[in-house]
Amino acid sequence: MRTISRAGEMMTPSFEQGPIRPPSEAGSLLLRFTRNCPWNKCTFCPVYKKREFSRRSLEEIRQDIDAVRSILDSLQSLSWSMGYGGRLDREVLNTVLTGSSYDHCTRQVAVWYFSGKGTVFIQDANSLILPTSFLVQALRYLKEKIPGISRVTSYARSSTLARRSLEELKEIFHAGLDRIHIGLESGSDRVLKRVKKGTTAKDHIDAGRKVIEAGMTLSEYIMPGLGGQDLSREHAVETARVLNAIDPHYIRLRSLRVPPHAPLYVEKLSRRFVPLSDDDTVREIRLFIQSLEGIHSTLTSDHIMNLLEEVQGSFPEDRQAMIDVIDRYLAMPPEEKLLFRLGRRGGALRSLDDLYNPSMRRRLESALSDLAVRTGSDVERIITELGDQYI
Repeated sequence: MRTISRAGEMMTPSFEQGPIRPPSEAGSLLLRFTRNCPWNKCTFCPVYKKREFSRRSLEEIRQDIDAVRSILDSLQSLSWSMGYGGRLDREVLNTVLTGSSYDHCTRQVAVWYFSGKGTVFIQDANSLILPTSFLVQALRYLKEKIPGISRVTSYARSSTLARRSLEELKEIFHAGLDRIHIGLESGSDRVLKRVKKGTTAKDHIDAGRKVIEAGMTLSEYIMPGLGGQDLSREHAVETARVLNAIDPHYIRLRSLRVPPHAPLYVEKLSRRFVPLSDDDTVREIRLFIQSLEGIHSTLTSDHIMNLLEEVQGSFPEDRQAMIDVIDRYLAMPPEEKLLFRLGRRGGALRSLDDLYNPSMRRRLESALSDLAVRTGSDVERIITELGDQYI
């Protein structure tokens, strides 16, 4: 078991964590089975560039699980010493969060355990690249050492899953992996090839269907705007076609941002890739939603990169309500749209109605006026930079 220490402080168990996790896994315990991304060529993704992929050994993973178990035992001992009978009450949690002797790993386990959700997210980008027997052993050890786990989730690539047999995925599911997140991004083969996704629409369909048949919950991430101006319609329609064939449990919107550290930024500068405006991205999402047929998925917009967080619901019953939100935004006067976009990209607004809170509106109008003066009316650049900060 790895430990960390500071001068004069007790040795503390430590475990390794990767750089990212989905927003829906914000309350999950993060455990790293692989490091970085084995593909790492997608031009829209800045996360793992210049980082080498590696598989962690089973012994390393077991040591990290043992570290979590040791921290949980220490937290229970602390609770007993404080008179709470081993329960992680709020007073115990506050002691850990405010005490200078507790490290990041201890605090993370304490918050995770206190939340009571029991969810675990396996990092990094494609844990399913590990051999089936390896994953099964690691998952069983996790469940054995840390009772009360309610769900285990991982990212996976469609190209990897498409090569797995259904029997393998069932074995992994029964060992404890309940949910898979796939970065589908697009259902258009032309878009997938252009952004070097390394998979095809057929792989997406084969992988998604297999995951569901194995018994796992499936989340498919799509990226509005990834087709750029020239392939926007094809991107929307073909992505819907692929999802119609899969019928995943969740469809998660992640609107495209092109920050300077993403390879796609070079194509943007040369005009080989022309991004959509916010309004055109919203129109593309409307076409996408209209093109979804015969599914029972839940669509979520659970990321600040999405302009309209309110565009969410279940199919088919909430389709019209989602379209109504989009149409309400598109019908707003240009100055209202600009104000809303500034508030949303700055993290101040979550819904269209928030714009009409009098005090919030006054602050946004003042901020917009100040920005226009300071930037020489280049407010669009500021809004773009605000949106890119969340990547």
